[in-house]
Amino acid sequence: MADRFPDYDVLKKRDTPSWNDKTREAVEKRIATTESDTLTEPLRAVLRKLVDRIVPQPEQRAPVNAAAQVLEKIAANRGDGFRNARMPQVREAWERGLKAIDAEARERHGAGFAALNDASADDVIRALQNGDVKASEWQNLPVDLFWNDRLIPDIVSAYYAYPSAWSAMGFGGPASPRGYVRLQANRRDPWEAAERKDGHLIPAGERNLHAK
Repeated sequence: MADRFPDYDVLKKRDTPSWNDKTREAVEKRIATTESDTLTEPLRAVLRKLVDRIVPQPEQRAPVNAAAQVLEKIAANRGDGFRNARMPQVREAWERGLKAIDAEARERHGAGFAALNDASADDVIRALQNGDVKASEWQNLPVDLFWNDRLIPDIVSAYYAYPSAWSAMGFGGPASPRGYVRLQANRRDPWEAAERKDGHLIPAGERNLHAK
């Protein structure tokens, strides 16, 4: 996918009025997060493959450590403040889910999920999304709830909590204490990203001149 914000790096805002000490601390902790050994290596491999297929890395930018972020959540057994009664807590849900995904891959393609080529892995992921599963391991975990409440929210939120993903979509990230001023549709503050369109970059000032 083409990078619409090729010259933008949100980390350049680190020492500007956009970020205070708490913001810098939180972002730097997130960047430094590495994979824990919370789960067995085979289950971590399944998680890595899932992350790679669901949220591919941004081009020509620092890789997003989404798998490490999900593992950190699993290690802390950190929920979201609510939980469907049919779903176990975070760690147990992920352990059951990753085992079931691996079993589903073996049922459909004769190999563990982490060993599948991309097309076969995507076939398994579509089966999860559609609730069309065959492995007996799903008897202990509702596949629809795992997909909607754990797999997609946890992976996508981990991915888009990382500065490389912010930069790739032109998101300015936290703005404390500076804040955002121009909140109308299609308006940008001067320090926000310039977007590439039709081969040239459109800085915030030019975009604001044409805002309706």
